[in-house]
Amino acid sequence: QLRATLENITRLRAEGQDFRWYLKLKCGNCGEVSEKWQYLRLMDSAPLKGGRGSATMVQKCKLCSRENSIDILSQTIKPYNVMQHNFKNFLQMCLQAGFAAEGAESGTPFNDINLLEKDWNDYDEKTKESVGIYEVTHKFVKC
Repeated sequence: QLRATLENITRLRAEGQDFRWYLKLKCGNCGEVSEKWQYLRLMDSAPLKGGRGSATMVQKCKLCSRENSIDILSQTIKPYNVMQHNFKNFLQMCLQAGFAAEGAESGTPFNDINLLEKDWNDYDEKTKESVGIYEVTHKFVKC
């Protein structure tokens, strides 16, 4: 889930099926945490062991060899709007570039927004106002 303070901006969202969600994953069996950031995309799918279906990512733990899987639930990804103050369902740990939003009054598109620093700002030429995304926080919820 994601929460942020929006200034003159609305519809903050991950853009496209190829948007990369960067995560550090933890084994559900032994608790081993991956050293490197790994990414998931909505467009990716891998089969689960034993033909039990598929998930966005399936990987074997380097320590205990258990198969772990994670799935992005696309129906839970919704734009974050200026009127919302609570956490919004989102999946993300490392908020890198690739987010998009629109000017609240003008509809001006802002693309490739990088939230890695937890704050972002720009200027909307149509309304002659600054726009920004501040105090970005996120958390995971078990679905």
